[in-house]
Amino acid sequence: MLTAYRRHLKNCRRRDEGRSYRNCRCPIWVDGILGGAEIRESLKVRDWQRAQEIIREWEIENRRTSQLTRKSTQEAWKEFLADIEARKLNDSTARKYKLLNRQMEEFAQRRGLRVLADFDLSKVSQFRSEWKDGPRSSQKKLERLRAFLRFCERRKWIDENPATYLKGPKIRPRPTLPFTRPEMLKILAAFDKYAKRAGVANAQRLKAFVVLLRYSGMRIGDTVKCDVARITGNKLFLYTQKTGIPVYCVLPDFVVLELEAAPKSSEGYFFWTGKSKLHSAIGKWQRRLQTLFTLAEVQGGHAHRFRDTFAVELLLAGVPLERVSVLLGHQSVRITERHYSPWVRSRQEQLEQDLQRAWSQDPVALMQTKGTPEVHEKSRRIN
Repeated sequence: MLTAYRRHLKNCRRRDEGRSYRNCRCPIWVDGILGGAEIRESLKVRDWQRAQEIIREWEIENRRTSQLTRKSTQEAWKEFLADIEARKLNDSTARKYKLLNRQMEEFAQRRGLRVLADFDLSKVSQFRSEWKDGPRSSQKKLERLRAFLRFCERRKWIDENPATYLKGPKIRPRPTLPFTRPEMLKILAAFDKYAKRAGVANAQRLKAFVVLLRYSGMRIGDTVKCDVARITGNKLFLYTQKTGIPVYCVLPDFVVLELEAAPKSSEGYFFWTGKSKLHSAIGKWQRRLQTLFTLAEVQGGHAHRFRDTFAVELLLAGVPLERVSVLLGHQSVRITERHYSPWVRSRQEQLEQDLQRAWSQDPVALMQTKGTPEVHEKSRRIN
């Protein structure tokens, strides 16, 4: 507890009355115990009300600091992961947070950081500098770090979230790269080579996996855990919209036949036993796909390109962007537009018409093409 008092000057007429007298203008000092340490110093003020305010600010700051230093990094992560589990987040998301937890605790142990409050801006910046991830993965990890520290900030375990001051890495837009039709034919032709290496049954199962990826637009994780009950006839149940309306994808007949002919991994799933961890099963299928791409001599092949192929082929066929967005399960059509708008057929046709109209009215272009009957006929038709 801190106590304020007047430290009377030599020329103060009330000096003999000691600390109990407060109505003079002598400097105000404070003494007592704060945070386990003895304090005796000047407050550098003469106004008694202002002195009381300073003391209250010191005591509040001391209580806040005491609360911050009690929570260890390990305890904070334990409560955060429990909250993640309670929110029923995706297993892949929870796994990434657990990885960040292990990396952060290993960093804290090497640097001697015992409590969460030790992670100031400098330490968080040093922690980020050790990441070996690429720009896009590093950006995602930074977002997870901000989420964890924001969780701690709201519970008053830290004063502020230092990760908010870290700028994200520069990410260059990754172009949408669907498989071309010749590449798809090469992939389908490579199953004979794959059968010689891994067996006919495994080749049949992989072919069913590939055509389902291509003609459903599902991500690889959703395809791996696709259960048998989701397919009725030639309709694949994708998900249920917020309005409660289910979304189905109509599959080509040959895709349904491939799924029926291929040996199932278990009674309930086409491509997963249901017993192993999902991310382990996804890793196995990714390795099988890489083997297939190597045999097919397709450069840069990966599972998500089948999803891109699904979306782009629909757009080139004239399917509206809004409907493609629903099939892809995007939360907003803006997400679909950001990735696939260059492939919208109607927009490209409109751009071509706009350019033709502009060139038909350009005086320089008209002068250069003067006397060419075909050009004048096209200009007349456009106008």
